Parts: sequence; C-alpha cells; structure tokens
Amino acid sequence: MNGEERRALIIKALEQSQLAISASKLAKNFSVSRQIIVGDVALIRAAGIQVRATSKGYLLANGEGEAWYLGKVVCQHGPADTRAELALIVSLGGCVLDVAVEHPYYGELTGNLDIRTQGDVDQFVKVVEAGKVRLLSDLTGGIHIHTLECATEEGFKKIKTALKAQGFLYLG
Repeated sequence: MNGEERRALIIKALEQSQLAISASKLAKNFSVSRQIIVGDVALIRAAGIQVRATSKGYLLANGEGEAWYLGKVVCQHGPADTRAELALIVSLGGCVLDVAVEHPYYGELTGNLDIRTQGDVDQFVKVVEAGKVRLLSDLTGGIHIHTLECATEEGFKKIKTALKAQGFLYLG
C-alpha cells in the first residue's frame, strides 16, 4: 500500500471512530512506524482536513465535516475542586481539550487533556490524587484557562454560566 492509500484509510478510520486513535495503534494497523503515521497526519492536515492531536490520539471532525465550537474559560479553584469542575463541564456536554497557565518565566504552559466523559474525569483525578502528576494550576494559585469544545456556542455559554454559579469562573 502506498502513502496516499494509507492516508485515505487513516481518514476513514478516524471518521468511523468516536474515540481518539493513537498513532501507535494506527502504525500497528498499517504495519508502519509511528513516525510515518505522524507524517501522514501532517499531510492530511495540510490537505485541509481537521485532525486534532490529543493526549489519547487523533480525532477528526465528524463525517459531514461539522466544526466544533471552541471557547475558553478562566477558572480558579483548589485541587479539591478539580473533580467537580471537570464533571460539571462534561455533564453539560462539553469536552475539556486542555489547560493552560501563565508562568512568569516560561510564558503560557499548556497541557492537553481531552476529557469528554465522567470516566475521563475519574481517571484524570485518580492520577492526580495518586501523586503521579501535579496540576498546572498549582503554579498559579489555582488560576487556569480551559479550552472547551462544545456542539454549539449556546452550549458553551451554559457551561460558562454553570461554572460561574459554582464559583469556579475567575472574575478577576
């Protein structure tokens, strides 16, 4: 199979999957290296197809090519409220794509999250509570920015309103 055929099959696999597919899994499926898949995805993006890299793999806009509504929220809370914040967002249909903080020396630091379900929330919090990772917001007194993916702008506004009602939205 040549590269063009493989890229067509990668697109097809992403269109048919509701979950992210890792480069390693794609590489195994097509009997090529992970680096070949990374290059293929770069070429797919260059062709104008929306492919997003997450901590769990690659995602594609749905088969009809619908775009996602992306919005940012600035939040502040302590580590004990992380589960409640994330659970609120996913319960209202949002996906937490990433978290960013403003570091005084390094500038903006961003970590990919791709938290879409309550199971994702539970898994993330379990890792944090086990001490395997620290929250980026530990560096900034709890202030952080999330990029949220929602089906509509209205859905994003509902999430933002709910975060404010719970005291998670940073108001300055």
